[in-house]
Amino acid sequence: MAIVVNKPLPEFEANATGGIKVSNTSHLGQIVILYFYPKDNTPGCTTEAMQFRDRYKDFVKAGAAVFGVSRDNMKSHDEFKEKLELPFELIADTEEKMCHMFGVVKNKIMYGKKVKGIERSTFLIGPDGILHNEWRGLKVPGHVDEVLKAVKTIKALKKAA
Repeated sequence: MAIVVNKPLPEFEANATGGIKVSNTSHLGQIVILYFYPKDNTPGCTTEAMQFRDRYKDFVKAGAAVFGVSRDNMKSHDEFKEKLELPFELIADTEEKMCHMFGVVKNKIMYGKKVKGIERSTFLIGPDGILHNEWRGLKVPGHVDEVLKAVKTIKALKKAA
C-alpha cells in the first residue's frame, strides 16, 4: 500500500530506540515527522540529525514528534543517538517495511555499482493521521527549517478551526 498526500497512512508498526513502538495510530493528536535517511554515522545523515536535534525544542513547541528512520539496527541507532545527543527516537527498519511503504528505496550507483539505497526523504503527518507533506530526494541545507515552517502552518490551521 503506497502512501498518498492528503490520505491517512496505511497501517504500520515499528520499533524505535527508547523501547517504544511507533505505529500509524500511536501518535494521533500529535503532528509527526518521519525523516528517512541512508545510514547512521555518515556525513549527510549526521548533519541532518544534528539539525533536527538543534531545532527539536521548536518542533515540540509546535506540537510535533520527530523520528529518524533508517535500515540500521537498534545497536547502531543507540550509539548514533548517544554520540549526537539526539533528543528524539530513531526507528530501526531493518526489514525495510517502512522504507518500501513510503517508497524511499531507490536504485543508486555507488562506486560504479548499482545498489539499493534509501532516498533522503521527510514525511509530515498531521494530528489526524493524514499525510500532509512529503519531501523526497532532498538536500540537507535548509530542509529542517522548511519542515518546521510546515509544522507551524498545520498548528496555525488547527487553532483556527
